[in-house]
Amino acid sequence: MSKWLCSILIVFATAAHAAPPEANTDEIDRLLADKGFLSQLEQVRHSVSDKAHTVAGRASDLVVNAMGFLGVPYKRGGNSAETGFDCSGFVRAIYQQTVGMVLPRRADQQAASTQVIDKKELQPGDLVFFNTMRRTFSHVGIYVGDGKFIHSPRSGSEVRVEDMRQSYWQRRFDGARRVTPAAGTQVGQVDDIK
Repeated sequence: MSKWLCSILIVFATAAHAAPPEANTDEIDRLLADKGFLSQLEQVRHSVSDKAHTVAGRASDLVVNAMGFLGVPYKRGGNSAETGFDCSGFVRAIYQQTVGMVLPRRADQQAASTQVIDKKELQPGDLVFFNTMRRTFSHVGIYVGDGKFIHSPRSGSEVRVEDMRQSYWQRRFDGARRVTPAAGTQVGQVDDIK
């Protein structure tokens, strides 16, 4: 808890205990305003609200951008719509284009660099990992909501949305991850992004 928030709580507690029972809230509001706490509370409220909108907006943008690549063919090692995508190349391209973050190239590296979350905490834009090649974190997709994810599955296929509740995906589920600022490099912080 920040120092100024602790100060606000102390002022509230002091005012509540020091004021006679008939003291009205106008006096408390005036005291808080005099100390500058009301404006600080308002700033915190706006900051928290702005961050919530930014996170929700980014998740929405990620999903919408990813959906724009439905039908792009799978290509092993591919990382662009022109050449095709493999699973991790698709995830990497979507994050780079949408939020300017360059994730590691391979699915297992993406899993290692992102925050572990419980499957019940999944939100659109989170990453979902699967064991599709008899090794952990060999496949990755982007969660789009309602138990579904978008990914570039395999040779002869194309970017598509699938249901994680299908038995194939349930048996192979390796975990969910959330991309945080520490997970990748922001575009502009690296000299050569490919």
